[in-house]
Amino acid sequence: MSWTSPADLRAQIQKLWDRGELLASLVTGKSLFPLRLAIKTPTSREMADSFDAVRVWVGELRSMPCCRVTMREFRHRVFGTNSVPHELWVDSLDDALVLVGKRRDAAHFAALVLATREREPKLLAWLARRPLRALELSNDWHRLLEIISWMRAHPRPGIYIRQVDIPGVHTKFIEAYRGVLSELLDLVLPPETVDPAATGASQFAQRYGFRKKPLRIRFRILDAKHALGITSPEQDITLDALSFARLEVSVSRVFITENEVNFLAFPTVKDALVIFGAGYGFEMLAQTSWLTRCRIYYWGDIDTHGFAILDQLRAHFGHVDSFLMDRATLMAFESQWGEDEMRTQRDLPRLTADELALYDDLRDNRLRPRLRLEQERIGFTWVQAALSKLAH
Repeated sequence: MSWTSPADLRAQIQKLWDRGELLASLVTGKSLFPLRLAIKTPTSREMADSFDAVRVWVGELRSMPCCRVTMREFRHRVFGTNSVPHELWVDSLDDALVLVGKRRDAAHFAALVLATREREPKLLAWLARRPLRALELSNDWHRLLEIISWMRAHPRPGIYIRQVDIPGVHTKFIEAYRGVLSELLDLVLPPETVDPAATGASQFAQRYGFRKKPLRIRFRILDAKHALGITSPEQDITLDALSFARLEVSVSRVFITENEVNFLAFPTVKDALVIFGAGYGFEMLAQTSWLTRCRIYYWGDIDTHGFAILDQLRAHFGHVDSFLMDRATLMAFESQWGEDEMRTQRDLPRLTADELALYDDLRDNRLRPRLRLEQERIGFTWVQAALSKLAH
């Protein structure tokens, strides 16, 4: 039979819980009760033909706790006048919580609401919007409120997160909860203290005015006459971005490669240095004005992401040339082809005509599905020959 069962009725209340509506009412004060539940009853024919089954069904619904059943009469040709459920009501939030076994959870949430109302009332809107998430955070909610209060007192503090000194709160806690803290801080902090351009957990420090770890640039001098006075013959140097920008080096060519072994093995080149790249993101180089007077060569994998990184680099330095990212190199090392597991499909407006033709072949799988040639698979003799051509 498809008549509404006690489990069906509880499922209706459970949906309200799963949507957060029951808990949200503890914040907003907007009551959902008394609530009439949807109920499917037997037809007249079913009541006549399946009288015993109907009687059992009636007993089950009437015995449901925390529910109010209104009845209607029906006449049976043999058994006379009888009553069946017509409407079923849940009269209060507490009754609903009992039906789905959530009274204890609701009590915990009510405590969160009370503490928040007293300390950070601007966060009540968030509790109403995301009550189940708040319930998940109930054990840590007081720590989150401590952080929010500290941030209100110290907007854009200009220190490292490690230096935040709040009893019971450590650096790793703040790092672990950056996502939810962002949602909460945006509600309580003055807009002028929040950097809207910095989004996502990785930019939490910048968004709220903490100091960030300095960006670091690793490079090698490829011409001994430009050595920086460091005794190591390798000239493998790492500087923060500001120091690199202030570097006094008169090289005329700069190579950027994404592979560390290629970086370490890069051959001697006159008037040149090589930078160990950082994949997507060249903010660390953007403030280095002396790069504008250098020829810049980017050497990445021949795959969709390699060309996407090249396109992004050209957003900062429009005069970048690609190095060993051409069709001849790809075809020369066909035996070394691999698969591009995480391809990109977006348009890249800063590629040259030849680069764009090869990129289109790769993203459209015209040569082979998911094709890539990693830069470290290119023979070193081929690399040296390409560098010698640049010298002329």
